[in-house]
Amino acid sequence: MTFGPILFLRAVEDTRLRLAALLCRDGPDEPGDLCADDTRHRPKRLGEIAGKSLWRYDFSLPRGGAADYSVEGEGYTVATDLDGDLRIGFVSCNGEEEGDLSRDPEERDAMWRRMAETHAAAPYHLLLHGGDQVYADEVTRGNPLSDGWPDEVPDSPTPEALDKLRQHLREAFLHRYSVTYAGEGFAHLSARVPSLMMWDDHDICDGWGSLGLVEKTAVGETLFDCAREAFLLYQHAATEDDVPALFSDPSGTSLSWRRDLPGVSVLAPDLRSERTLERIMGPKGWKAFGRACEGLEPRVVIVSSVPLLGPRLSLIERAMRITRRMEKYEDDLRDQWQSYAHRTEWQRMLRCVLKLEETGHRVTVLSGEIHLATRGELRNGDAPVHQLVASGISHRAPPKLWAHVLGTLARLGEAPIPQHPIRIRPLPGKRTNYTAERNYLSLERKGADWRARWALEESGETPWLEI
Repeated sequence: MTFGPILFLRAVEDTRLRLAALLCRDGPDEPGDLCADDTRHRPKRLGEIAGKSLWRYDFSLPRGGAADYSVEGEGYTVATDLDGDLRIGFVSCNGEEEGDLSRDPEERDAMWRRMAETHAAAPYHLLLHGGDQVYADEVTRGNPLSDGWPDEVPDSPTPEALDKLRQHLREAFLHRYSVTYAGEGFAHLSARVPSLMMWDDHDICDGWGSLGLVEKTAVGETLFDCAREAFLLYQHAATEDDVPALFSDPSGTSLSWRRDLPGVSVLAPDLRSERTLERIMGPKGWKAFGRACEGLEPRVVIVSSVPLLGPRLSLIERAMRITRRMEKYEDDLRDQWQSYAHRTEWQRMLRCVLKLEETGHRVTVLSGEIHLATRGELRNGDAPVHQLVASGISHRAPPKLWAHVLGTLARLGEAPIPQHPIRIRPLPGKRTNYTAERNYLSLERKGADWRARWALEESGETPWLEI
């Protein structure tokens, strides 16, 4: 299966919007030129996997109003008027752990089609993807070295066996991205709205970073290397050569990034590349994040792939350690900022957010990961820091009972930073703190004011929330 074009935002310049477009096509033949603003652009070949070639067009469009481009005989319109009113879409969790590619596309892509309809009525300028763009948990199946991942991994595989594993994984990642990116709604939107993406665990495998020593085995390192290559190719239209220009850490150890639009900076710390059982970000990641926090626009949007503001999950985490029956769920809770193992680091990130507020910025945090919709507030004087969680653009919602359990836990409150308590709040128009429906989020800047609302699969759109 082929896909594309998929648009990616590279930079907003004084008069131009700099973009990249990714195509996947059968065979080695170069596709036709991309035409934009009376200029023809030839593609750059990024690589070949399993008889398919990946191509990137680097081009720009004039800012203001709308601009068109065409490739392979089809035209697309992009909203490039970024200085006034602005619309940003946010999605996460585009898949499921088991059998995702065999689901009925009508069911799987229902919210993507609805989001495409939303864009047709009021165009988005940017689409943020907050993690789990694909669910790659099944890519390890079909190779003897990785069939038992993560419970059964061979101690000393031969170089030849690892080469075969690498080939298997690269082809499996390509297949998963190809099917996902060709989906109706996603394909329509991604050809017309520039994307920015940050990965989470399922883009590698379930719980990556919280699985312990198995990640340091030859099989684990091969899995991470292939997932990282796939992240660069399919989520950024990039290769290793592009890393210093696109990410905040030139070494590529951390794949955190920042992009500036008029009046708003978008930051996405990488919460996976350096994660261990004891930490969420490593030295490279924290240095990159600190560098990204300098010289920001007045409004700051932080994409945290796991919720930064949340209930006291450490209570459940500690209780699970009492019984071995619950140990298999411990890595899911260790993944969270709220884990007892990460409390000091969580406090450090919260202080970074509060420092940005103290220096005159208004911060909004966007998160996914939990397959529910909710919001949180970090008290900071009269104007709280808002966290907006939109999770499950295609992942089906968990039982409503789980939403009630989390809601009950949230009522206990949490205050890792004295005088700045965290509260979980219902969506506008809802009574419970967590809403168990598939969803996506829209942010709008109208004049100087910002607001947000959720689109829910069963309930429809919420009222606007002023942020």
